[in-house]
Amino acid sequence: MPLSFNWRSIQVIITISFTMITIIVVLLVSLLLYNKFAKSAEDNAFLNIQQIIDQVNSHLELYIKGTQDIYEVVEQQIDQTDQISDSLLKEQLKILLRTREDLVSVALFTPEGNMVLDVPNAVMRKNTQLTEQSWFQSALKESEEISFSQPHIQNLYKGQYKWVVSLSKMITYKSDGVIKKGILLVDVNFRTIDELSSKVTLGKKGYAYIIDSAGNIIYHPQQQLIYAGLKYENIEPVFEYAYGSYLDTSTPEQRYITVRTAKPIDWKIVGVAYPDEIVTTKSDLQVFIFWFLSLVIIVVLVVSIFVSAKISQPIRRLEKAVKLVGQGDFNTPIDVKGAYEVEQLSKRFNFMLRRIRQLMGQIIHEQEAKRKSELDVLQAQINPHFLYNTLNSVIRLVERGKNEDVVTAITSLSKFFRISLSKGKNVITVEEELEHVRNYLIIQKIRYKSKFNYTMEVQKEALTCTTLKLIVQPIVENAIYHGIELMPDEGSIRIAVKLEDEKIMISVTDNGLGMTTQVMEQLLTIGVKNSNGSGVGVKNVHERIQLYYGKGYGLTFQSELEEGTTVTITIPVMKNGMDVAVEGGAL
Repeated sequence: MPLSFNWRSIQVIITISFTMITIIVVLLVSLLLYNKFAKSAEDNAFLNIQQIIDQVNSHLELYIKGTQDIYEVVEQQIDQTDQISDSLLKEQLKILLRTREDLVSVALFTPEGNMVLDVPNAVMRKNTQLTEQSWFQSALKESEEISFSQPHIQNLYKGQYKWVVSLSKMITYKSDGVIKKGILLVDVNFRTIDELSSKVTLGKKGYAYIIDSAGNIIYHPQQQLIYAGLKYENIEPVFEYAYGSYLDTSTPEQRYITVRTAKPIDWKIVGVAYPDEIVTTKSDLQVFIFWFLSLVIIVVLVVSIFVSAKISQPIRRLEKAVKLVGQGDFNTPIDVKGAYEVEQLSKRFNFMLRRIRQLMGQIIHEQEAKRKSELDVLQAQINPHFLYNTLNSVIRLVERGKNEDVVTAITSLSKFFRISLSKGKNVITVEEELEHVRNYLIIQKIRYKSKFNYTMEVQKEALTCTTLKLIVQPIVENAIYHGIELMPDEGSIRIAVKLEDEKIMISVTDNGLGMTTQVMEQLLTIGVKNSNGSGVGVKNVHERIQLYYGKGYGLTFQSELEEGTTVTITIPVMKNGMDVAVEGGAL
Protein backbone atom coordinates (compact mmCIF):
# COMPACT_ATOMS: atom_id res chain seq x y z
CA MET A 1 0.00 0.00 0.00
CA PRO A 2 1.37 3.44 -0.86
CA LEU A 3 2.77 5.52 1.98
CA SER A 4 1.36 8.99 2.49
CA PHE A 5 3.93 11.79 2.50
CA ASN A 6 2.05 13.87 5.06
CA TRP A 7 4.44 13.98 8.01
CA ARG A 8 1.54 14.42 10.42
CA SER A 9 -0.35 11.33 9.26
CA ILE A 10 -0.70 8.36 11.60
CA GLN A 11 0.90 5.95 9.14
CA VAL A 12 4.01 8.10 8.63
CA ILE A 13 4.50 8.67 12.38
CA ILE A 14 4.23 4.95 13.14
CA THR A 15 6.46 3.94 10.22
CA ILE A 16 9.23 6.46 10.92
CA SER A 17 9.28 5.83 14.68
CA PHE A 18 9.47 2.05 14.35
CA THR A 19 12.06 2.25 11.54
CA MET A 20 14.35 4.78 13.26
CA ILE A 21 14.46 2.86 16.55
CA THR A 22 15.34 -0.38 14.74
CA ILE A 23 17.97 1.26 12.53
CA ILE A 24 19.69 2.95 15.49
CA VAL A 25 19.91 -0.31 17.41
CA VAL A 26 21.18 -2.23 14.37
CA LEU A 27 23.73 0.50 13.58
CA LEU A 28 25.18 0.46 17.10
CA VAL A 29 25.49 -3.34 17.12
CA SER A 30 26.95 -3.34 13.59
CA LEU A 31 29.58 -0.71 14.47
CA LEU A 32 30.68 -2.62 17.56
CA LEU A 33 30.95 -5.89 15.63
CA TYR A 34 32.69 -4.21 12.70
CA ASN A 35 35.36 -2.54 14.86
CA LYS A 36 36.00 -5.81 16.67
CA PHE A 37 36.28 -8.03 13.63
CA ALA A 38 37.92 -5.41 11.39
CA LYS A 39 40.78 -4.91 13.83
CA SER A 40 41.22 -8.66 14.16
CA ALA A 41 41.14 -9.13 10.39
CA GLU A 42 43.69 -6.34 9.85
CA ASP A 43 46.09 -7.79 12.43
CA ASN A 44 45.77 -11.27 10.93
CA ALA A 45 46.42 -9.95 7.43
CA PHE A 46 49.58 -8.09 8.45
CA LEU A 47 50.75 -11.09 10.46
CA ASN A 48 50.26 -13.27 7.39
CA ILE A 49 52.43 -10.90 5.34
CA GLN A 50 55.18 -11.00 7.94
CA GLN A 51 55.05 -14.78 7.97
CA ILE A 52 55.38 -14.90 4.17
CA ILE A 53 58.42 -12.60 4.23
CA ASP A 54 59.89 -14.63 7.12
CA GLN A 55 59.48 -17.77 5.06
CA VAL A 56 61.15 -16.17 2.03
CA ASN A 57 63.97 -14.94 4.26
CA SER A 58 64.40 -18.41 5.76
CA HIS A 59 64.57 -20.05 2.33
CA LEU A 60 67.03 -17.44 1.10
CA GLU A 61 69.27 -17.95 4.14
CA LEU A 62 69.19 -21.72 3.61
CA TYR A 63 70.11 -21.28 -0.03
CA ILE A 64 72.95 -18.85 0.79
CA LYS A 65 74.22 -21.24 3.46
CA GLY A 66 74.12 -24.05 0.89
CA THR A 67 76.15 -22.03 -1.62
CA GLN A 68 78.67 -21.15 1.08
CA ASP A 69 79.00 -24.84 1.91
CA ILE A 70 79.64 -25.62 -1.76
CA TYR A 71 82.25 -22.85 -1.87
CA GLU A 72 83.95 -24.29 1.19
CA VAL A 73 83.94 -27.77 -0.34
CA VAL A 74 85.65 -26.42 -3.46
CA GLU A 75 88.14 -24.50 -1.31
CA GLN A 76 88.84 -27.63 0.76
CA GLN A 77 89.48 -29.77 -2.33
CA ILE A 78 91.91 -27.19 -3.68
CA ASP A 79 93.66 -26.93 -0.33
CA GLN A 80 94.08 -30.72 -0.08
CA THR A 81 95.59 -31.01 -3.56
CA ASP A 82 99.37 -30.93 -3.78
CA GLN A 83 99.39 -29.79 -7.39
CA ILE A 84 96.74 -27.34 -8.67
CA SER A 85 97.04 -28.73 -12.18
CA ASP A 86 96.15 -32.23 -11.02
CA SER A 87 93.54 -33.76 -13.36
CA LEU A 88 91.85 -35.53 -10.45
CA LEU A 89 90.99 -32.15 -8.92
CA LYS A 90 89.37 -31.01 -12.14
CA GLU A 91 87.40 -34.23 -12.41
CA GLN A 92 86.12 -33.82 -8.83
CA LEU A 93 85.07 -30.24 -9.55
CA LYS A 94 83.25 -31.32 -12.73
CA ILE A 95 81.34 -33.95 -10.77
CA LEU A 96 80.42 -31.27 -8.23
CA LEU A 97 79.09 -28.97 -10.99
CA ARG A 98 77.00 -31.78 -12.44
CA THR A 99 75.41 -32.53 -9.06
CA ARG A 100 74.35 -28.91 -8.55
CA GLU A 101 72.37 -27.39 -11.43
CA ASP A 102 72.73 -23.89 -9.99
CA LEU A 103 76.55 -24.00 -10.13
CA VAL A 104 77.81 -22.38 -13.33
CA SER A 105 81.59 -22.38 -13.06
CA VAL A 106 84.61 -22.60 -10.73
CA ALA A 107 87.79 -20.62 -11.47
CA LEU A 108 91.05 -19.73 -9.70
CA PHE A 109 93.03 -16.60 -10.58
CA THR A 110 96.30 -15.10 -9.42
CA PRO A 111 96.14 -11.66 -7.76
CA GLU A 112 97.39 -10.33 -11.11
CA GLY A 113 94.38 -11.82 -12.93
CA ASN A 114 96.01 -14.81 -14.59
CA MET A 115 93.97 -18.00 -14.98
CA VAL A 116 95.17 -20.91 -12.80
CA LEU A 117 92.19 -23.25 -12.88
CA ASP A 118 88.77 -23.21 -14.60
CA VAL A 119 85.94 -25.77 -14.57
CA PRO A 120 84.40 -26.43 -16.96
CA ASN A 121 87.29 -25.79 -19.29
CA ALA A 122 86.24 -22.95 -21.61
CA VAL A 123 87.90 -20.29 -23.72
CA MET A 124 88.16 -17.02 -21.88
CA ARG A 125 87.14 -13.81 -23.56
CA LYS A 126 89.65 -11.05 -24.09
CA ASN A 127 89.27 -7.57 -22.58
CA THR A 128 87.10 -8.79 -19.71
CA GLN A 129 88.79 -6.28 -17.38
CA LEU A 130 88.94 -9.10 -14.86
CA THR A 131 90.87 -7.27 -12.17
CA GLU A 132 88.39 -4.37 -12.19
CA GLN A 133 85.30 -6.45 -11.55
CA SER A 134 83.60 -6.05 -8.16
CA TRP A 135 84.01 -9.66 -7.05
CA PHE A 136 87.75 -9.53 -7.84
CA GLN A 137 88.24 -6.28 -5.91
CA SER A 138 86.28 -7.64 -2.92
CA ALA A 139 88.48 -10.77 -2.81
CA LEU A 140 91.71 -8.69 -2.84
CA LYS A 141 90.81 -7.37 0.60
CA GLU A 142 91.85 -10.81 1.97
CA SER A 143 88.78 -11.02 4.15
CA GLU A 144 87.95 -14.36 5.74
CA GLU A 145 84.34 -13.95 4.72
CA ILE A 146 83.07 -15.01 1.32
CA SER A 147 82.11 -12.02 -0.84
CA PHE A 148 78.77 -12.10 -2.67
CA SER A 149 78.45 -9.91 -5.77
CA GLN A 150 75.38 -8.32 -7.27
CA PRO A 151 73.55 -10.30 -9.97
CA HIS A 152 75.36 -9.72 -13.28
CA ILE A 153 75.92 -11.24 -16.70
CA GLN A 154 78.89 -13.64 -16.66
CA ASN A 155 81.36 -12.34 -19.27
CA LEU A 156 84.49 -14.43 -18.58
CA TYR A 157 83.95 -17.16 -21.15
CA LYS A 158 83.04 -17.05 -24.80
CA GLY A 159 79.48 -18.08 -25.66
CA GLN A 160 78.26 -17.86 -22.05
CA TYR A 161 75.97 -15.04 -20.93
CA LYS A 162 74.31 -16.41 -17.82
CA TRP A 163 72.80 -14.29 -15.07
CA VAL A 164 74.92 -15.18 -12.00
CA VAL A 165 75.94 -14.21 -8.50
CA SER A 166 79.69 -14.49 -7.94
CA LEU A 167 81.17 -15.85 -4.69
CA SER A 168 84.85 -14.94 -4.27
CA LYS A 169 87.59 -14.95 -1.61
CA MET A 170 91.40 -14.93 -1.37
CA ILE A 171 92.67 -18.50 -0.70
CA THR A 172 95.99 -20.37 -0.83
CA TYR A 173 96.90 -23.22 -3.18
CA LYS A 174 99.97 -25.37 -3.98
CA SER A 175 101.78 -25.23 -7.31
CA ASP A 176 105.06 -27.09 -7.84
CA GLY A 177 105.43 -27.44 -4.08
CA VAL A 178 105.08 -23.70 -3.51
CA ILE A 179 102.13 -22.21 -1.56
CA LYS A 180 100.65 -19.29 -3.44
CA LYS A 181 97.75 -16.93 -3.03
CA GLY A 182 94.88 -16.88 -5.45
CA ILE A 183 91.28 -15.71 -5.85
CA LEU A 184 88.71 -18.49 -5.96
CA LEU A 185 85.58 -17.65 -7.96
CA VAL A 186 82.39 -19.71 -7.83
CA ASP A 187 79.54 -18.47 -10.07
CA VAL A 188 76.03 -19.47 -9.00
CA ASN A 189 73.03 -19.19 -11.32
CA PHE A 190 70.77 -16.37 -10.11
CA ARG A 191 67.67 -18.20 -11.43
CA THR A 192 67.14 -20.00 -8.11
CA ILE A 193 67.02 -16.75 -6.15
CA ASP A 194 64.84 -15.19 -8.84
CA GLU A 195 62.34 -18.06 -8.71
CA LEU A 196 62.32 -18.01 -4.92
CA SER A 197 61.45 -14.28 -4.86
CA SER A 198 59.08 -14.18 -7.83
CA LYS A 199 56.72 -16.68 -6.19
CA VAL A 200 55.96 -14.23 -3.39
CA THR A 201 52.42 -12.82 -3.74
CA LEU A 202 51.13 -10.16 -1.37
CA GLY A 203 47.72 -9.50 -2.85
CA LYS A 204 47.15 -8.51 -6.47
CA LYS A 205 49.60 -5.59 -6.43
CA GLY A 206 51.99 -6.53 -3.63
CA TYR A 207 55.49 -7.90 -4.25
CA ALA A 208 58.89 -8.47 -2.61
CA TYR A 209 62.36 -7.27 -3.61
CA ILE A 210 65.93 -7.81 -2.34
CA ILE A 211 68.69 -5.26 -1.74
CA ASP A 212 72.26 -5.72 -0.53
CA SER A 213 73.94 -3.95 2.38
CA ALA A 214 74.98 -1.07 0.09
CA GLY A 215 71.44 -0.42 -1.12
CA ASN A 216 71.88 -2.02 -4.53
CA ILE A 217 68.81 -3.84 -5.79
CA ILE A 218 69.59 -7.55 -6.08
CA TYR A 219 66.14 -8.59 -7.27
CA HIS A 220 62.96 -6.73 -8.17
CA PRO A 221 59.91 -8.06 -10.08
CA GLN A 222 59.91 -4.82 -12.06
CA GLN A 223 63.67 -4.67 -12.58
CA GLN A 224 63.43 -3.27 -16.09
CA LEU A 225 61.27 -0.34 -14.93
CA ILE A 226 63.81 0.34 -12.16
CA TYR A 227 66.71 0.43 -14.64
CA ALA A 228 64.70 2.60 -17.05
CA GLY A 229 63.94 5.10 -14.28
CA LEU A 230 60.18 4.55 -14.60
CA LYS A 231 59.83 3.17 -11.07
CA TYR A 232 61.42 4.25 -7.84
CA GLU A 233 61.71 2.48 -4.50
CA ASN A 234 62.15 4.54 -1.34
CA ILE A 235 65.06 2.51 0.08
CA GLU A 236 66.34 4.98 2.73
CA PRO A 237 63.82 4.01 5.47
CA VAL A 238 64.54 0.32 4.84
CA PHE A 239 68.06 0.63 6.30
CA GLU A 240 66.58 1.65 9.64
CA TYR A 241 65.11 -1.82 10.01
CA ALA A 242 66.93 -5.13 10.18
CA TYR A 243 63.71 -6.73 11.26
CA GLY A 244 60.40 -4.87 11.39
CA SER A 245 57.48 -3.26 9.59
CA TYR A 246 56.31 0.28 8.90
CA LEU A 247 53.72 2.23 6.84
CA ASP A 248 55.20 3.99 3.82
CA THR A 249 53.39 7.26 2.92
CA SER A 250 55.95 8.54 0.40
CA THR A 251 53.76 7.44 -2.52
CA PRO A 252 50.18 8.56 -3.33
CA GLU A 253 48.95 5.13 -2.29
CA GLN A 254 49.92 3.94 1.20
CA ARG A 255 52.07 0.80 1.38
CA TYR A 256 52.78 -1.63 4.20
CA ILE A 257 56.54 -2.42 4.24
CA THR A 258 57.97 -5.50 5.95
CA VAL A 259 61.79 -5.86 6.23
CA ARG A 260 63.83 -8.98 7.02
CA THR A 261 67.64 -9.43 6.83
CA ALA A 262 69.19 -12.58 5.43
CA LYS A 263 72.34 -13.68 7.30
CA PRO A 264 75.25 -13.79 6.89
CA ILE A 265 75.37 -11.63 3.74
CA ASP A 266 73.06 -8.89 5.09
CA TRP A 267 70.72 -8.91 2.11
CA LYS A 268 67.37 -7.35 2.99
CA ILE A 269 64.10 -8.89 1.81
CA VAL A 270 61.52 -6.09 1.53
CA GLY A 271 57.82 -6.99 1.26
CA VAL A 272 55.50 -4.35 -0.22
CA ALA A 273 51.76 -4.76 0.38
CA TYR A 274 48.78 -2.44 -0.04
CA PRO A 275 46.54 -2.18 3.06
CA ASP A 276 43.36 -1.57 1.06
CA GLU A 277 44.01 -4.80 -0.85
CA ILE A 278 45.38 -7.23 1.70
CA VAL A 279 42.66 -6.76 4.29
CA THR A 280 40.10 -8.67 2.25
CA THR A 281 38.30 -9.88 5.35
CA LYS A 282 37.73 -6.29 6.40
CA SER A 283 36.29 -5.45 2.99
CA ASP A 284 34.09 -8.55 3.07
CA LEU A 285 32.89 -7.53 6.51
CA GLN A 286 32.02 -4.07 5.21
CA VAL A 287 30.02 -5.57 2.37
CA PHE A 288 28.28 -7.99 4.71
CA ILE A 289 27.33 -5.27 7.19
CA PHE A 290 26.13 -3.03 4.35
CA TRP A 291 23.84 -5.69 2.91
CA PHE A 292 22.75 -6.84 6.36
CA LEU A 293 21.83 -3.29 7.32
CA SER A 294 20.07 -2.76 3.98
CA LEU A 295 18.09 -5.96 4.45
CA VAL A 296 17.14 -4.99 8.00
CA ILE A 297 16.00 -1.55 6.84
CA ILE A 298 13.92 -3.08 4.04
CA VAL A 299 12.32 -5.63 6.36
CA VAL A 300 11.62 -3.01 9.01
CA LEU A 301 10.15 -0.65 6.44
CA VAL A 302 7.91 -3.38 5.02
CA VAL A 303 6.70 -4.46 8.47
CA SER A 304 6.19 -0.91 9.72
CA ILE A 305 4.35 0.11 6.56
CA PHE A 306 2.12 -2.94 6.79
CA VAL A 307 1.30 -2.36 10.48
CA SER A 308 0.74 1.38 10.10
CA ALA A 309 -1.35 0.78 6.97
CA LYS A 310 -3.63 -1.57 8.83
CA ILE A 311 -4.11 1.03 11.56
CA SER A 312 -4.71 3.98 9.24
CA GLN A 313 -6.28 2.15 6.29
CA PRO A 314 -9.92 3.36 6.66
CA ILE A 315 -8.97 7.03 7.00
CA ARG A 316 -6.35 6.75 4.26
CA ARG A 317 -8.91 5.18 1.92
CA LEU A 318 -11.22 8.13 2.45
CA GLU A 319 -8.37 10.62 1.95
CA LYS A 320 -7.36 8.93 -1.30
CA ALA A 321 -10.93 9.05 -2.66
CA VAL A 322 -11.22 12.75 -1.84
CA LYS A 323 -7.92 13.39 -3.65
CA LEU A 324 -9.15 11.54 -6.75
CA VAL A 325 -12.34 13.60 -6.77
CA GLY A 326 -10.21 16.74 -6.55
CA GLN A 327 -8.35 15.54 -9.64
CA GLY A 328 -11.61 15.06 -11.54
CA ASP A 329 -12.24 11.33 -11.02
CA PHE A 330 -15.89 10.91 -9.97
CA ASN A 331 -16.16 7.18 -10.71
CA THR A 332 -14.35 5.64 -7.74
CA PRO A 333 -16.69 4.94 -4.78
CA ILE A 334 -15.36 4.31 -1.26
CA ASP A 335 -15.52 0.83 0.22
CA VAL A 336 -17.65 1.40 3.34
CA LYS A 337 -15.56 -0.26 6.08
CA GLY A 338 -13.92 0.72 9.33
CA ALA A 339 -15.04 2.51 12.48
CA TYR A 340 -18.53 3.94 12.78
CA GLU A 341 -17.44 7.54 12.08
CA VAL A 342 -15.43 6.50 9.01
CA GLU A 343 -18.34 4.36 7.78
CA GLN A 344 -20.78 7.30 8.00
CA LEU A 345 -18.33 9.61 6.20
CA SER A 346 -17.88 7.01 3.46
CA LYS A 347 -21.64 6.64 2.91
CA ARG A 348 -22.17 10.40 2.66
CA PHE A 349 -19.21 10.73 0.34
CA ASN A 350 -20.53 8.01 -2.00
CA PHE A 351 -23.94 9.72 -2.07
CA MET A 352 -22.27 13.02 -2.98
CA LEU A 353 -20.33 11.35 -5.83
CA ARG A 354 -23.49 9.85 -7.30
CA ARG A 355 -25.24 13.21 -7.24
CA ILE A 356 -22.25 14.95 -8.87
CA ARG A 357 -22.13 12.34 -11.64
CA GLN A 358 -25.85 12.80 -12.31
CA LEU A 359 -25.51 16.58 -12.56
CA MET A 360 -22.39 16.38 -14.76
CA GLY A 361 -24.06 13.91 -17.11
CA GLN A 362 -27.08 16.17 -17.40
CA ILE A 363 -24.93 19.22 -18.16
CA ILE A 364 -22.84 17.34 -20.77
CA HIS A 365 -25.98 16.04 -22.49
CA GLU A 366 -27.53 19.51 -22.61
CA GLN A 367 -24.33 21.15 -23.91
CA GLU A 368 -23.85 18.50 -26.62
CA ALA A 369 -27.48 18.84 -27.73
CA LYS A 370 -27.16 22.62 -27.78
CA ARG A 371 -23.93 22.53 -29.79
CA LYS A 372 -25.33 20.04 -32.28
CA SER A 373 -28.42 22.17 -32.73
CA GLU A 374 -26.34 25.29 -33.32
CA LEU A 375 -24.18 23.53 -35.92
CA ASP A 376 -27.23 22.06 -37.67
CA VAL A 377 -28.86 25.48 -37.83
CA LEU A 378 -25.70 27.12 -39.16
CA GLN A 379 -25.25 24.39 -41.75
CA ALA A 380 -28.91 24.59 -42.83
CA GLN A 381 -28.53 28.36 -43.43
CA ILE A 382 -26.45 27.59 -46.51
CA ASN A 383 -29.34 26.20 -48.52
CA PRO A 384 -32.08 28.93 -48.50
CA HIS A 385 -29.76 31.91 -49.07
CA PHE A 386 -27.84 30.28 -51.83
CA LEU A 387 -30.98 28.83 -53.46
CA TYR A 388 -32.63 32.25 -53.46
CA ASN A 389 -29.65 33.98 -55.07
CA THR A 390 -29.19 31.22 -57.65
CA LEU A 391 -32.84 31.21 -58.73
CA ASN A 392 -32.72 34.98 -59.19
CA SER A 393 -29.71 34.50 -61.47
CA VAL A 394 -31.56 31.77 -63.44
CA ILE A 395 -34.61 34.05 -63.92
CA ARG A 396 -32.37 36.79 -65.33
CA LEU A 397 -30.74 34.27 -67.69
CA VAL A 398 -34.18 33.11 -68.91
CA GLU A 399 -35.22 36.71 -69.52
CA ARG A 400 -32.11 37.22 -71.64
CA GLY A 401 -32.73 33.96 -73.51
CA LYS A 402 -29.50 32.28 -72.45
CA ASN A 403 -30.95 28.82 -72.30
CA GLU A 404 -27.58 27.02 -72.37
CA ASP A 405 -26.41 28.92 -69.28
CA VAL A 406 -29.77 28.12 -67.64
CA VAL A 407 -29.21 24.38 -68.18
CA THR A 408 -25.66 24.64 -66.81
CA ALA A 409 -26.85 26.58 -63.74
CA ILE A 410 -29.74 24.21 -62.99
CA THR A 411 -27.50 21.13 -63.48
CA SER A 412 -24.80 22.53 -61.21
CA LEU A 413 -27.41 23.53 -58.61
CA SER A 414 -28.79 19.99 -58.65
CA LYS A 415 -25.38 18.45 -58.11
CA PHE A 416 -24.59 21.05 -55.45
CA PHE A 417 -27.62 20.13 -53.33
CA ARG A 418 -27.13 16.42 -53.91
CA ILE A 419 -23.66 16.56 -52.37
CA SER A 420 -24.88 18.95 -49.62
CA LEU A 421 -27.47 16.41 -48.53
CA SER A 422 -25.16 13.35 -48.96
CA LYS A 423 -27.92 11.14 -47.58
CA GLY A 424 -27.51 12.70 -44.12
CA LYS A 425 -23.78 11.90 -43.90
CA ASN A 426 -21.40 14.45 -42.35
CA VAL A 427 -18.25 12.83 -43.78
CA ILE A 428 -17.63 12.57 -47.54
CA THR A 429 -14.59 12.03 -49.73
CA VAL A 430 -12.28 14.87 -50.73
CA GLU A 431 -13.30 14.24 -54.33
CA GLU A 432 -16.98 14.83 -53.46
CA GLU A 433 -16.10 17.96 -51.46
CA LEU A 434 -14.16 19.39 -54.42
CA GLU A 435 -17.03 18.48 -56.80
CA HIS A 436 -19.35 20.37 -54.48
CA VAL A 437 -17.07 23.43 -54.60
CA ARG A 438 -16.71 23.16 -58.40
CA ASN A 439 -20.52 23.25 -58.84
CA TYR A 440 -20.71 26.22 -56.50
CA LEU A 441 -18.04 28.09 -58.52
CA ILE A 442 -19.85 27.33 -61.82
CA ILE A 443 -23.07 28.84 -60.44
CA GLN A 444 -21.27 31.89 -59.00
CA LYS A 445 -19.34 32.45 -62.21
CA ILE A 446 -22.66 32.55 -64.14
CA ARG A 447 -24.14 34.88 -61.55
CA TYR A 448 -21.19 37.29 -61.59
CA LYS A 449 -20.86 37.14 -65.39
CA SER A 450 -17.36 35.68 -65.39
CA LYS A 451 -15.96 38.28 -63.00
CA PHE A 452 -13.43 35.69 -61.84
CA ASN A 453 -11.79 32.46 -62.94
CA TYR A 454 -10.70 29.50 -60.88
CA THR A 455 -8.22 26.59 -60.99
CA MET A 456 -7.85 23.38 -59.00
CA GLU A 457 -4.58 21.55 -58.36
CA VAL A 458 -5.19 18.25 -56.57
CA GLN A 459 -2.84 15.45 -55.58
CA LYS A 460 -4.47 12.30 -56.90
CA GLU A 461 -3.96 10.23 -53.73
CA ALA A 462 -5.92 12.78 -51.69
CA LEU A 463 -9.16 12.26 -53.64
CA THR A 464 -10.09 9.02 -51.86
CA CYS A 465 -9.45 10.40 -48.38
CA THR A 466 -12.42 11.51 -46.27
CA THR A 467 -13.30 14.93 -44.88
CA LEU A 468 -16.10 16.77 -43.14
CA LYS A 469 -18.47 18.09 -45.77
CA LEU A 470 -19.04 21.79 -46.46
CA ILE A 471 -15.70 23.06 -45.11
CA VAL A 472 -14.22 24.38 -48.38
CA GLN A 473 -17.35 26.04 -49.86
CA PRO A 474 -17.69 28.66 -47.06
CA ILE A 475 -14.03 29.64 -47.57
CA VAL A 476 -14.54 30.02 -51.32
CA GLU A 477 -17.74 31.98 -50.67
CA ASN A 478 -15.86 34.43 -48.42
CA ALA A 479 -13.14 34.76 -51.05
CA ILE A 480 -15.77 35.84 -53.60
CA TYR A 481 -17.79 38.21 -51.39
CA HIS A 482 -14.94 39.76 -49.36
CA GLY A 483 -12.03 39.50 -51.76
CA ILE A 484 -13.19 39.60 -55.42
CA GLU A 485 -16.69 41.12 -55.59
CA LEU A 486 -15.49 44.69 -54.96
CA MET A 487 -12.46 44.43 -57.29
CA PRO A 488 -12.53 46.49 -60.51
CA ASP A 489 -10.45 43.84 -62.29
CA GLU A 490 -11.04 40.15 -62.92
CA GLY A 491 -10.30 37.98 -59.94
CA SER A 492 -8.87 34.48 -59.63
CA ILE A 493 -9.32 31.69 -57.14
CA ARG A 494 -6.85 28.81 -56.82
CA ILE A 495 -7.72 25.66 -54.86
CA ALA A 496 -4.82 23.28 -54.10
CA VAL A 497 -4.93 19.94 -52.28
CA LYS A 498 -1.82 18.00 -51.24
CA LEU A 499 -0.69 15.43 -48.68
CA GLU A 500 2.06 16.43 -46.24
CA ASP A 501 3.25 14.63 -43.07
CA GLU A 502 0.10 12.48 -42.92
CA LYS A 503 -2.08 15.59 -43.18
CA ILE A 504 -4.35 16.89 -45.94
CA MET A 505 -3.56 20.54 -46.76
CA ILE A 506 -6.41 22.32 -48.66
CA SER A 507 -5.52 25.90 -49.58
CA VAL A 508 -7.86 28.50 -51.09
CA THR A 509 -6.00 31.47 -52.59
CA ASP A 510 -7.53 34.61 -54.13
CA ASN A 511 -6.02 37.79 -55.52
CA GLY A 512 -8.67 39.99 -53.93
CA LEU A 513 -8.55 42.97 -51.61
CA GLY A 514 -6.89 41.09 -48.73
CA MET A 515 -7.31 42.06 -45.09
CA THR A 516 -5.44 43.52 -42.15
CA THR A 517 -3.83 41.57 -39.33
CA GLN A 518 -6.52 42.75 -36.92
CA VAL A 519 -9.29 41.31 -39.13
CA MET A 520 -7.43 37.96 -39.43
CA GLU A 521 -7.16 37.76 -35.62
CA GLN A 522 -10.95 38.27 -35.31
CA LEU A 523 -11.92 35.63 -37.87
CA LEU A 524 -11.54 32.69 -35.50
CA THR A 525 -12.66 34.51 -32.33
CA ILE A 526 -15.45 36.96 -33.09
CA GLY A 527 -16.28 35.62 -36.56
CA VAL A 528 -17.13 37.53 -39.73
CA LYS A 529 -20.34 36.75 -41.62
CA ASN A 530 -21.45 37.74 -45.09
CA SER A 531 -24.96 39.13 -45.37
CA ASN A 532 -25.20 38.24 -49.08
CA GLY A 533 -24.03 34.66 -48.76
CA SER A 534 -24.83 31.73 -46.56
CA GLY A 535 -24.12 33.52 -43.32
CA VAL A 536 -21.67 30.78 -42.28
CA GLY A 537 -18.35 32.30 -41.18
CA VAL A 538 -14.90 30.74 -41.10
CA LYS A 539 -15.15 30.53 -37.32
CA ASN A 540 -17.89 27.90 -37.68
CA VAL A 541 -15.77 25.88 -40.13
CA HIS A 542 -12.77 26.05 -37.78
CA GLU A 543 -14.84 24.91 -34.78
CA ARG A 544 -16.41 22.02 -36.70
CA ILE A 545 -12.97 20.76 -37.77
CA GLN A 546 -11.58 20.94 -34.23
CA LEU A 547 -14.66 19.30 -32.72
CA TYR A 548 -14.29 16.36 -35.10
CA TYR A 549 -10.48 16.02 -35.52
CA GLY A 550 -9.00 17.73 -32.47
CA LYS A 551 -7.21 20.95 -31.54
CA GLY A 552 -4.24 20.23 -33.78
CA TYR A 553 -6.26 20.91 -36.96
CA GLY A 554 -8.31 23.79 -38.41
CA LEU A 555 -7.75 26.99 -40.42
CA THR A 556 -4.73 29.26 -40.86
CA PHE A 557 -4.58 32.58 -42.75
CA GLN A 558 -2.07 34.55 -44.81
CA SER A 559 -3.15 37.89 -46.30
CA GLU A 560 -1.88 41.25 -47.49
CA LEU A 561 -3.92 44.26 -48.48
CA GLU A 562 -4.35 44.63 -52.26
CA GLU A 563 -2.43 41.34 -52.70
CA GLY A 564 -4.90 38.65 -51.77
CA THR A 565 -5.59 36.00 -49.16
CA THR A 566 -4.69 32.34 -48.65
CA VAL A 567 -6.72 30.18 -46.27
CA THR A 568 -5.26 26.74 -45.47
CA ILE A 569 -7.46 23.94 -44.13
CA THR A 570 -5.55 21.20 -42.28
CA ILE A 571 -7.16 17.83 -41.51
CA PRO A 572 -5.66 14.35 -40.90
CA VAL A 573 -5.27 11.77 -43.66
CA MET A 574 -8.20 9.40 -43.18
CA LYS A 575 -9.92 6.74 -45.28
CA ASN A 576 -13.25 5.35 -44.19
CA GLY A 577 -12.81 7.10 -40.86
CA MET A 578 -9.33 5.52 -40.16
CA ASP A 579 -5.96 7.29 -40.21
CA VAL A 580 -3.71 6.18 -43.07
CA ALA A 581 -0.34 7.25 -44.45
CA VAL A 582 -0.40 8.09 -48.18
CA GLU A 583 2.33 8.77 -50.71
CA GLY A 584 1.51 10.44 -54.00
CA GLY A 585 2.28 12.97 -56.65
CA ALA A 586 0.49 15.99 -58.10
CA LEU A 587 -2.56 15.71 -60.34
